[in-house]
Amino acid sequence: MEKEKDISVREAILSSLLAIKDDIAVKGLIELLKSEDAHLRNQVIETLKEMPEEVSPYIERLLNSEEPDLRIFAINIMESLRHPKVLKWLKQVIENDENVNVCSTALDLISEVGTEEFIPSIERVKERFKDEPYIQFVADLALRRINEGKIST
Repeated sequence: MEKEKDISVREAILSSLLAIKDDIAVKGLIELLKSEDAHLRNQVIETLKEMPEEVSPYIERLLNSEEPDLRIFAINIMESLRHPKVLKWLKQVIENDENVNVCSTALDLISEVGTEEFIPSIERVKERFKDEPYIQFVADLALRRINEGKIST
């Protein structure tokens, strides 16, 4: 995949891997998340999003990676994962991850899927990153959306 430069050939390979959906395909795709080729990484993320059952066992491993980019990619995959642990994983990220970009990516998704139970964790991450304007912005957005959801239900 990394050597292939023709986008249509890449798409055909990714479609084939999506049809196969076995452990070897998922592991190979996850390895490609380390690629320097941003377009390839984005294609891989989109493909992994379409394999929720197959990729979910690897999410925790990605979230515990030393590489902040891999943790961010895991959150990007979770966006459409529809897995029962997504909320738990997001909460763990904002409670434990020390990388501002990883936490802001998680908060971004929490602003779409978060529930009342996230409020204390969001308040803590706001305090941890009190000098980071984007964290403050996205945390406030998440809190506002969660609170609006409470009012409308």
